[in-house]
Amino acid sequence: MLAPMETNRLEAFSDGVIAIIITIMVLELEAPHGHDLKALRPLLPVLLSYLLSFVYLGIYWSNHHHMLHAAERIDGKVLWANLHLLFWLSLMPFATAWMGRTSAAPVPVAAYGAVQLLAAVSYVVLQAALIAVPGQHSRLANAVGGDAKGKLSMLAYALAIPLAFVQQWISVALYVAVALAWLVPDRRIESRVAPHDEAR
Repeated sequence: MLAPMETNRLEAFSDGVIAIIITIMVLELEAPHGHDLKALRPLLPVLLSYLLSFVYLGIYWSNHHHMLHAAERIDGKVLWANLHLLFWLSLMPFATAWMGRTSAAPVPVAAYGAVQLLAAVSYVVLQAALIAVPGQHSRLANAVGGDAKGKLSMLAYALAIPLAFVQQWISVALYVAVALAWLVPDRRIESRVAPHDEAR
């Protein structure tokens, strides 16, 4: 059995992948052919989809950073769980472009929700894999706590997928609401990691 490893390389790799995902998303944006603000109007759905996904990726990047900061070591299971998360995040540019270019049609909106749901599930799997690494269970598990916001987010995604076929703007509103909820800084991990780091 391999000994637990440090988190530095995993964090650097993940940061690079998320940066590439954001780059791909922005490269999907096409400049308007016109020369005034009216030329931007047809691109508004694409721009808003990009903004929403950029916020989501920023949230994942920030929470991923704090979680790895709380976890002192990783193992092989964590490596694969992290790749699982990055796989679903890598589909964000596709889901974003599809939803934006179709002006939030039902199927693309549902697909966007499916990507968000599976990314959220994979994040929980990564979290559990990190907690399971010997020697860091209490610190990280106490920091994560019951993760009510994470569970409510997954519930919102699960509701938004079928609702997209009833009224897709309700689904979009749920995606925006989840993003806004996570924009409020989550101090659970920071509040427990800071005293530990100061004591070193």
